[in-house]
Amino acid sequence: MTDYLLMMTKEGNPVTRLLEQALARIDKLPEDAQDAIAARLMTDLADENGWAARFAATADSQWDRMAKMVEDEIARGDTTPSDDVFRTPGARS
Repeated sequence: MTDYLLMMTKEGNPVTRLLEQALARIDKLPEDAQDAIAARLMTDLADENGWAARFAATADSQWDRMAKMVEDEIARGDTTPSDDVFRTPGARS
């Protein structure tokens, strides 16, 4: 028998193995470190929820308007090549 204990959320959903491993490592940290990690996670979750709500509230006409803005920028040459934006450190041009 494995020593893997299936953790469940309050809603009865299984916690992923990766999350369970992370929680097991966090459990070994001092309380202040656990609280710092928990605070970062809570901030990230709130941010994700905010983005999800904003995307869900975006109407098709808004997406269409944004797409048109991008098309216009491309047509004007008002863009920056992605290689210039996401340049690998130490890479030669």
